[in-house]
Amino acid sequence: QVQLVESGGGLVQAGGSLRLSCAVSGRTFSSYGMGWFRQAPGKEREFVAAVNWSGRTTYYADSVKGRFTISRDNANNTVFLQMNTLKPEDTAVYYCAARQLGNARVTREDYDYWGQGTQVTVSS
Repeated sequence: QVQLVESGGGLVQAGGSLRLSCAVSGRTFSSYGMGWFRQAPGKEREFVAAVNWSGRTTYYADSVKGRFTISRDNANNTVFLQMNTLKPEDTAVYYCAARQLGNARVTREDYDYWGQGTQVTVSS
C-alpha cells in the first residue's frame, strides 16, 4: 500500500513563501510520476504541478508558472512544492498525488494514489 503524507502548509501573508513536502512510502517511489493539486472551497480540485520519475520533466498550471517549483528527492522518497510570491487566490488544500507510470501528467484521473492534503492560507 502506497501512502502519501503532505506537510508544510500554513498561514502566510501575500507575497510570502511556503515549501510543501510529500513523503511517500514504498520502495518504488523513484519510478512514480508525481503531482500536486489543490482545491479551494466550492471549487473543483485543480492541477498545480507535476514531475516525471527522474525530475527532468515538469509541468505547471499557468496560474503558478514562474512562482512555484516542483522537485523531488528520490533518495528520500519525497516530492516538494516551493511556493513563492503567494497570492490570496492560492488559498486551498494542497494534495500530493502519485502515478505508477513514471511520466508526468496534469489530469486527476491519471493518478493512482493521493495524500490527505495540507491547508495553505494566504492572507491579503
